[in-house]
Amino acid sequence: MRRARQSDRTRTDSPASEIRLMTDISPLDQARILSEALPHMQQYDEETIVIKYGGHAMGDEETAKNFARDIVLLEQTAINPVVVHGGGPQIATMLKRLGIQSEFAAGLRITDAATIEIVEMVLAGSVNKQIVGYINEAGGKAVGLSGKDANMVKASKTTRTIVDPGSNIEKAIDLGFVGDPEKVDLTLLNQLIGYELIPVLAPLATSKEGQTLNVNADTFAGAVAGALKAKRLLLLTDVPGVLDKSKKLIPQLSVKDARKLIADGTISGGMIPKVETCIYALEQGVEGVVIIDGKMQHAVLLELFTNQGTGTLIHK
Repeated sequence: MRRARQSDRTRTDSPASEIRLMTDISPLDQARILSEALPHMQQYDEETIVIKYGGHAMGDEETAKNFARDIVLLEQTAINPVVVHGGGPQIATMLKRLGIQSEFAAGLRITDAATIEIVEMVLAGSVNKQIVGYINEAGGKAVGLSGKDANMVKASKTTRTIVDPGSNIEKAIDLGFVGDPEKVDLTLLNQLIGYELIPVLAPLATSKEGQTLNVNADTFAGAVAGALKAKRLLLLTDVPGVLDKSKKLIPQLSVKDARKLIADGTISGGMIPKVETCIYALEQGVEGVVIIDGKMQHAVLLELFTNQGTGTLIHK
């Protein structure tokens, strides 16, 4: 049950010019849109929604501020939003600025000791606090954290195997300070969710040896959403969702259908790990996962509060 909300919020008498929506929508249409959102608001009342906000989806400042306003609106309608963010492009920019060359093996970045320091600085520092700032500016109460805080997310080092083309023998690749989530401790999040506070999480975790590990943001969000038994996990990316072979959006997929589309090549490239993350989150206890275009204005509201939604819903 949601903790008691402050009932004595101060009403402000703003001039009409400040509160009037600068659109061509009539007041009656505005009222109708709000009314049609009611059953969706009731569906998500008191529920936890985890939103993965990708580095590519952040776009420009205006897009980021609109996203922040939408997150505050969710909290104001008795939904519990939890934001997990990425930051790949921002990390790449900082590494380039500092003249740090990344090593790759089989197409995968190796994160060495120097790189993980930059990754932590960018993710838990600049990117995290920028999102927190935008949410707070919009009237919310965001709290910036990483998976390291209170041992929230424990992870084990990620290893990958490749087949050596010369010998045809499998070789293990050490990717450095990169991890896969093993355990999520909800002690800290449970102190925040439902108290009008909005957690904003950077995808960093701690190994059992105490090392800082960088976790794929999609995977991190899936693990957190699963532990919270979230109603929805929204993956905001830079693509509209899962497309069929004629490049048309697929509105929804079962896990069985998704696996078929991976097998026949319809789902390919970078969409494969995203869909696999969706399946992983569903197996962890999330009710539904949606892949949506984070650069679309108000994508979160369109998905949660309209009949048609947006993106691709993946369910059991």
